[in-house]
Amino acid sequence: MNKINVVGLGNILFGDEGFGVEAVRTLEASGDWPESAQFVDGGTQGLYLLDYFESCDALMVFDSIIPVEYEPKVYCYRNEELPAFIHRKMSAHQMGLSELLSIAKLHDKVPPETVLIGAPPHDLGLGNGLSGPMRAHLARAVETGYEVLEEWLEQ
Repeated sequence: MNKINVVGLGNILFGDEGFGVEAVRTLEASGDWPESAQFVDGGTQGLYLLDYFESCDALMVFDSIIPVEYEPKVYCYRNEELPAFIHRKMSAHQMGLSELLSIAKLHDKVPPETVLIGAPPHDLGLGNGLSGPMRAHLARAVETGYEVLEEWLEQ
């Protein structure tokens, strides 16, 4: 892979909503990654992240997600497995992952490899940090991201 973007989404001020940001920070610190792998604290930047989605050969996104099946576990969706609608937003003005992927698709710039890794939030309280259950999911999510990233780097 020539260029890999690893993006963490979420608002660290709202408890488990900051899961994606914590995951990308932890994954970046877990290895000595080549320059081809770029780690991005995407926070709540919305549309400003579009270039990170469209300008790479592989895209990995960490986010707090609310899947339809909603079991308290870590989810990993690859390429066509990605749901069309991923989660509810905390604000009607927020642009989420679903919208960013849809715009990239409209531009015909969806990366050949796309992975979403996330877990359902337990606590969205202001200033609470990650909950105990979400901290437990963090280790598994980072391990999954590490495995996928290693796989991509071998290609």
